[in-house]
Amino acid sequence: MSTQPAAPAIPRSLFAYSIIYGGMVCIAGVLANKQVALGPLGVEAGIFAFLLLVVMSSAVAELFGRETANRLVMIGFAPLILSILLAILVLALPAANDMPADRLGAFETIMGGTPRIWIAGIIAYGVSQFLNVTIFSALRGKGEGRMIWLRAGIAAILSQIVDTLLFITISFYGLFPITDLLIGQMVAKVVLSVVLVPPLVSLAVALGRHLDGPAAGGGA
Repeated sequence: MSTQPAAPAIPRSLFAYSIIYGGMVCIAGVLANKQVALGPLGVEAGIFAFLLLVVMSSAVAELFGRETANRLVMIGFAPLILSILLAILVLALPAANDMPADRLGAFETIMGGTPRIWIAGIIAYGVSQFLNVTIFSALRGKGEGRMIWLRAGIAAILSQIVDTLLFITISFYGLFPITDLLIGQMVAKVVLSVVLVPPLVSLAVALGRHLDGPAAGGGA
């Protein structure tokens, strides 16, 4: 018989949402290279991955408590920083001689960045995600989780405003006027937070409870 200790049981929803969370942390910066038009609004496409981070952290906070959600956010720094370091390494390595120049140029454009942008991304991620968890959990109070959609919307709006302020200011202040960019991104992110986050958080919480069964009664 094996003498190995039994692995700790991880709720299925927490395991699944953690994997999704790590993937969204890494892909957000890549998607941000495209500006998408949503009616009259223009927004960088990384917002969709970032809003999924908000959804996952809020759902985890509802299902397993604020401390677990904060640990999820903290662990998210690992794939974020490692992906940046790996991108820097790959960009520094010489390209193969037979790699087409247009593909190399496109890769360098998409994956390249400046230290200010990378630092801004790390800071904005941490502050906004911890803020989202804090607001979402604080609005819950001491009772059973209610009005998930409303708490999710308020937390998402406020955290996305802070995220935009931090990222754009740290990345671009002093390089060009940023007021119009700030206002445009804030309006777009607030609208998307109102439209997408409340139903997605409600769905993620319901799905998590379904995956975990009766044991998923909500965190402290």
